[in-house]
Amino acid sequence: MAERPLILVTNDDGIRAGGIDALAAAAQVLGDVWVVAPESEQSAMAHALTLNHPLRIREYGHQRFSVDGTPTDCVFFAALHICPRKPDLVLSGVNRGANVGDDVTYSGTVSAALEGVIMGFPGIAVSLVIRDDSPREYGPAAAYAAKLAAEVLELGLPPKVYLNVNVPQLPDDQIKGARITTLGTRTYDDRIVSCEDPRGRPYYWIGGKGFEATDIPGSDCNAVLDGYISVTPLHADPTDYSMIDRLKGWGLEQG
Repeated sequence: MAERPLILVTNDDGIRAGGIDALAAAAQVLGDVWVVAPESEQSAMAHALTLNHPLRIREYGHQRFSVDGTPTDCVFFAALHICPRKPDLVLSGVNRGANVGDDVTYSGTVSAALEGVIMGFPGIAVSLVIRDDSPREYGPAAAYAAKLAAEVLELGLPPKVYLNVNVPQLPDDQIKGARITTLGTRTYDDRIVSCEDPRGRPYYWIGGKGFEATDIPGSDCNAVLDGYISVTPLHADPTDYSMIDRLKGWGLEQG
């Protein structure tokens, strides 16, 4: 009898987040599910790996663990220490909020999928695009992620390719379908919020909220704003190959 695929489920919202529960439940039909997630929220940690202090692991139940580090730490520990073998697939999410456009450079959710690719197994990051204060419904996003994951397990992905999925928070009958997309350009209300503690000392928050985007046909931003699920293939190799010949013209030699 063939061994069931080992599915690693992680996130950047933390082990107690509702999105990871929905994703782990949806992934049960795919194989042997292991949950390894940060002990606390690690949003916007990008692809950080903890090297300057020791880490602790906490068991939360059957095949369910936390690591007091980053999403990248979680994938690293899962593959090399916690799981009985390397995963066949990492599912990261369901993130509370969009990861579109430039978000992917900051996102711990997306970086967990990237770490899977670096370690030699495919990854899918999935996020819920929240537009208002209505209750979070992670089920539809988790269900679509599981459907896509089944395709990846059967057909595979090219080397160093991983998928970034964003699902609008809409009723099922209002989601128009799924689109293959490119990364868009998201507009942020960036600002530094200055505050003062009870002793009169200043402290600061990085502010900015809302979801605005440049109108770029075919982008992930356009897709989710139009009511579609966006599926963006990303690549672990960020080399700009088109720039190589131009750099040669500057007198540089190719290695």
